[in-house]
Amino acid sequence: MEKPPFDPHNPWLELRRLTPARIALGRTGTSMPTRAQLDFQYAHAQARDAVHLPFDHAALSEQLAERGRQSLLLHSAAPDRNSYLQRPDLGRKLSVESAKNLREYATANPGGVDLAIVVADGLSALAVHRHTLPFLARFAEQSSADGWSIAPVILVEQGRVAVADEIGELLGAKMTVILIGERPGLSSPDSLGLYFTYNPKVGLTDAYRNCISNVRLEGLTYGMAAHRLLYLMREACRRQLSGVNLKDEAQVQTLESDAGADLKGNFLLDAPQT
Repeated sequence: MEKPPFDPHNPWLELRRLTPARIALGRTGTSMPTRAQLDFQYAHAQARDAVHLPFDHAALSEQLAERGRQSLLLHSAAPDRNSYLQRPDLGRKLSVESAKNLREYATANPGGVDLAIVVADGLSALAVHRHTLPFLARFAEQSSADGWSIAPVILVEQGRVAVADEIGELLGAKMTVILIGERPGLSSPDSLGLYFTYNPKVGLTDAYRNCISNVRLEGLTYGMAAHRLLYLMREACRRQLSGVNLKDEAQVQTLESDAGADLKGNFLLDAPQT
């Protein structure tokens, strides 16, 4: 993006460099300039495309297999995209056939697991395509020493957040996390959300979940998202709960590229060192 010229008499122009928000767009008479209007229409088209982009689960399953991860494909009760968009309740539960298949898998692999990782297209398959693999790679790096038992990655077509509750219950999972495409914004058509639940079961409300949102290159980094998820998992197991009663108080790393940085403290809260 071309850097707007700095005008000391109009500080809004300099602020444009710091945010993707639509500020200081200028005007032509009483209207927006043509370029600003076209940019808006382009962003709106990107958001619409992200909502309707088909979930390429076959490619994702193949890429997971190349990295040594088994996956299972399931489908929600929403038979198609239009039904999914008009009937949110159908996206929150598995289809009859998928529920049957998952029960059979659980019967053949008894004992339960610590964590079930679910990946659903949600409202932006684009976000899932772009960010699932790099996030899972960072999560595997950071969680390797914890020894969690993890189920095969569950891929769900036309899925919403609550479908992970049914999946976790059928698998006998202690915890679930669902990676799902968030509703696209006009500056973020590819934002990935993580929703974490301890002791998942059908009928839970959002009050029992923790959300880590805006996982993407321009938002929350993969490493930071993995760090926060691991904190929630450890605290959930210690306190046996998740949701509104489990606050995300993970200590953050200010420069992720500095692998040896001291993780103690929060740069937003701590006084500067002298």
